[in-house]
Amino acid sequence: MAVYFECVTQTQMSRTELFDRSRSIDAHLGSMSQTKERAVAGVLSGLISLGEQVTWKARHFGIPFRLTTKITAMDPARMFIDEQLRGPFKSFHHVHEFFDADGMTMMIDRVSFAAPFGPLGWVAERLVLGWYMPQLIRQRNKFLLEN
Repeated sequence: MAVYFECVTQTQMSRTELFDRSRSIDAHLGSMSQTKERAVAGVLSGLISLGEQVTWKARHFGIPFRLTTKITAMDPARMFIDEQLRGPFKSFHHVHEFFDADGMTMMIDRVSFAAPFGPLGWVAERLVLGWYMPQLIRQRNKFLLEN
């Protein structure tokens, strides 16, 4: 069974600027500096676009991970979706949506993922990943707004 969560972020930044920051490889790397995340294949810097892939290497909980994602849908300044092609999850799907709301820009991250390893993965989802993954998205979004 998959875990699903949403993170809502509001800013005075324009929708187009926030959209571009959200798909910036460089901004992602800056926001994940504590995990020593690196882009090692595919799009290595700049803005990632529809159909493009990036492979990330990082350490979480002291364990090295490698994750390849692809942008599978994009409507400029409105939404894009990235999905895991290869990596530690059984599945990973992240919808990034952008709206104008009362003179502000609203970004909604809709994330669903499932851990591998059957019952052991289910326990990891509930005890660790269920709080850790939203924390990473909030940290990333804070970085996008401040840098």
